Amino acid sequence: MPIYEYVCMKCERHFEELVHADEMPACPSCAATNVTRKYSSFATKGGPGKSCGSCAGGNCGGCGGGC
Repeated sequence: MPIYEYVCMKCERHFEELVHADEMPACPSCAATNVTRKYSSFATKGGPGKSCGSCAGGNCGGCGGGC
């Protein structure tokens, strides 16, 4: 069962829910069933020697010097 992110169209709360297939959960705040699944992305954390993306791999210090 995947975890999806939702937004309630009534109270605008954002929440995550573990659901089966195309099941639509109720909002945990207001119990409304008018919720929309959000598109989400995941992030990865680079190790030493990885670029932070804002300094093209140099040691700019803009990301804490971890480039």
